[in-house]
Amino acid sequence: MGVPAFFRWLSRKYPSIIVNCVEEKPKECNGVKVPVDASKPNPNDVEFDNLYLDMNGIIHPCTHPEDKPAPKNEDEMMVAIFEYIDRLFNIVRPRRLLYMAIDGVAPRAKMNQQRSRRFRASKEGMEAAVEKQRVREEILAKGGYLPPEEIKERFDSNCITPGTEFMDNLAKCLRYYIADRLNNDPGWKNLTVILSDASAPGEGEHKIMDYIRRQRAQPNHDPNTHHCLCGADADLIMLGLATHEPNFTIIREEFKPNKPKPCGLCNQFGHEVKDCEGLPREKKGKHDEFADSLPCAEGEFIFLRLNVLREYLERELTMASLPFTFDIERSIDDWVFMCFFVGNDFLPHLPSLEIREGAIDRLVNIYKNVVHKTGGYLTESGYVNLQRVQMIMLAVGEVEDSIFKKRKDDEDSFRRRQKEKRKRMKRDQPAFTPGGILTPHALGSRSSQVASNPRQAAYEMRMQNNCSPSVSPNTSFTSDGSPSPLGIKRKAEDSDSEPEPEDNVRLWEAGWKQRYYKNKFDVDAADEKFRRKVVQSYVEGLCWVLRYYYQGCASWKWYYPFHYAPFASDFEGIADMPSDFEKGTKPFKPLEQLMGVFPAASGNFLPPSWRKLMSDPDSSIIDFYPEDFAIDLNGKKYAWQGVALLPFVDERRLRAALEEVYPDLTPEETRRNSLGGDVLFVGKHHPLHDFILELYQTGSTESVDVPPELCHGIQGKFSLDEVAVLPDQVVCSPVPLLRDLTQNSAISINFKDPQFAEDYVFKATMLPGARKPAPVLKPGDWEKSSNGRQWKPQLGFNRDRRPVHLDQAAFRTLGHVMPRGSGTGMYSNAAPPPATYQGNLYRPLLRGQPQIPKLMSNMRPQDSWRGPPPLFQQQRFDRGGGAEPLLPWNRMLQNQNAAFQPNQYQMLAGPGGYPPRRDDRGGRQGYPREGRKYPLPPPSGRYSWN
Repeated sequence: MGVPAFFRWLSRKYPSIIVNCVEEKPKECNGVKVPVDASKPNPNDVEFDNLYLDMNGIIHPCTHPEDKPAPKNEDEMMVAIFEYIDRLFNIVRPRRLLYMAIDGVAPRAKMNQQRSRRFRASKEGMEAAVEKQRVREEILAKGGYLPPEEIKERFDSNCITPGTEFMDNLAKCLRYYIADRLNNDPGWKNLTVILSDASAPGEGEHKIMDYIRRQRAQPNHDPNTHHCLCGADADLIMLGLATHEPNFTIIREEFKPNKPKPCGLCNQFGHEVKDCEGLPREKKGKHDEFADSLPCAEGEFIFLRLNVLREYLERELTMASLPFTFDIERSIDDWVFMCFFVGNDFLPHLPSLEIREGAIDRLVNIYKNVVHKTGGYLTESGYVNLQRVQMIMLAVGEVEDSIFKKRKDDEDSFRRRQKEKRKRMKRDQPAFTPGGILTPHALGSRSSQVASNPRQAAYEMRMQNNCSPSVSPNTSFTSDGSPSPLGIKRKAEDSDSEPEPEDNVRLWEAGWKQRYYKNKFDVDAADEKFRRKVVQSYVEGLCWVLRYYYQGCASWKWYYPFHYAPFASDFEGIADMPSDFEKGTKPFKPLEQLMGVFPAASGNFLPPSWRKLMSDPDSSIIDFYPEDFAIDLNGKKYAWQGVALLPFVDERRLRAALEEVYPDLTPEETRRNSLGGDVLFVGKHHPLHDFILELYQTGSTESVDVPPELCHGIQGKFSLDEVAVLPDQVVCSPVPLLRDLTQNSAISINFKDPQFAEDYVFKATMLPGARKPAPVLKPGDWEKSSNGRQWKPQLGFNRDRRPVHLDQAAFRTLGHVMPRGSGTGMYSNAAPPPATYQGNLYRPLLRGQPQIPKLMSNMRPQDSWRGPPPLFQQQRFDRGGGAEPLLPWNRMLQNQNAAFQPNQYQMLAGPGGYPPRRDDRGGRQGYPREGRKYPLPPPSGRYSWN
């Protein structure tokens, strides 16, 4: 969801929600890569039941990565997607269900944002190609060196949209991938896999939430199911809270800013295309053996524990002396609703609410002050009480003027600081920097260059220094920090500042509301009727979004018809505004959506006659596809933060134009233009396998209820699949790099979720029988010191695990290889530990504790090693057996000093979380019998396939 900086704000305010993933890497033995056995216990000390993959968050970084060269063709893209899924699966290791959801046709409200993104991507791609060609020609004209230009078609990321051939091929590849893993991977042995490809309507994350909602409403649902959802969008946090499931975790790739990116011209790192000088590539290594190695490391994953976030919110939202009963579930729903005001995919955020300015904290404080007067909560199971929301909004409106003035003061203060910083940097620069052999080098990086004439180099340096004018304390400086010659007037103070777009609204000055409506809507602020229309549309949007999160799509046709939001002070009289939506609406078909969101430059993904409607001057809808469009920065600094001023698509005009070209579709295009559903896969050892096989053998044409006792309580309907994966039939590989499955035993069938009446309300509450996880947070999470002792957070999910330290024998070994004070050991020249280890590197000894702490042999490091290999990964030989590696010393330091590291994500997890279940999987594989009305699935050993 479009909530910039939301995750950063959340992780800084509630740091213990983050836990680093422990990932087991594949090993290599005698040149053969040994894959990870995912059937073994999870190394993160927690067992997950269901894993949900929001596939678009995987497809985009695999097809057009930013920090490494892109795949050469579509086949390599598919293999990259398979490897990414494998890596996630090995970290999470679900035991019951794997649900893959690809974005299908989105609601009309989301299509506006999709249209803006795709028009921008097309425009930026063409501009980047033109700029790249211009720089290449300039460099070659100056005699620079550039590698030969690769002749390949530019990958248009717009093809990652339902209805294209790329998405159709992706669905076929994922079917093959699932069948292959069910046949060959022991971790998938008893797993139920559901694939919801791009033909099934709905956004990927909302298809996942719809599945969870409908399964929760079934009598056989296990209320203590442990869910894990993979995705990087901020709205997944709100969606996870909206489920009210006690055990919900989000896994996402850790964001590391300023990753090095290769230049698009010379493929070297350290500069962009516009700064490329066409220099030859430097030799990497003595024999250039590191030429193809990238300076970027593999991304790492983190867990975001929503049960810990619920603990934070419970403490923050608890209010005393309420005139009604306090309910934490309802308070969390209100918190989710208030987050919508700072931005989402369907509505622009209010002008006075910026998340970087503490907008959510301001809303929470106002909410806690006003809720005593409202007489109840703002929302209930996805429905909004507009009268109570009006009180909150008008309270925000009272401080809007002060918010705008403070924002201006902060911006001016920031500019002054940046200006002073630039002056200091330029003023402190040396007057002369020697070159050649006398050029300064970083420690340890001096080259072996020999001066041809050191006397001449020293003479030139002295002469250059003597010629530079001396600077007296009274010398005046120009705006760039250099001395100002006499007789020359200094430049204006702001002459060296970056040019900024003119802001005609000036929200910090009186009359801001009139200027805002005149500039943004081209109407007079006194036009009360128009303002009322804007507010009513925005209120409808708030009701639609909350219903979308808690009940599903209320209307496939509704959308917000403006580019900008109203002010909070305009929310007067909203209590009587209607908030109902048209029932029985249907989504667009895939090719129709492509016509609604694609620019003309991406028309090659459409049939020829449809493509003509986007470029023919005589087309009745040519105005939907402007070749160029304006971007309003709207007070922001960067173009990607601005508002793309595109015309809204009129659905009636679009459908009328498409009626004339529908007969031109081929049978293959007609198939891609149809709406599909979900497909369920199981392996031969799954209890459902024989049941599904019998359905195919009998040739049943009617839908059949799913037996919940055979698949962990999952309910729904089965229907036969025309292109099913069947046992003893060859599964052909759509990727030439991969082999066909000649001995297939997996089976697939169409699956449909349980259906409910259109007016059915899913209750937003915790289910009966749900057990809340043991509290994770301690007083140290609120007060960083307790009784004079510094509080240290506990790492990982297991609250019973203590930090690892070395025993006496290990210290003796270290003393042998690193003699203290002598400086003659084999590692005496090693660099000191990184600066992140603050304080004493050794574990502080408590009074009465022996000098050498005792080794806990059953403990292991919590976090995977990052960076160069540890120094003391040596072999220890026990009397009774073979070699066993010592515990890495650097990992021990990392665990002991985790509390002192400033990293906002790492080592700030709360103590424990997700305590191990006593009957967890019945010896890691079985399932507890309590509260289950169906027999247990058969036990699964590591490789006991028969």
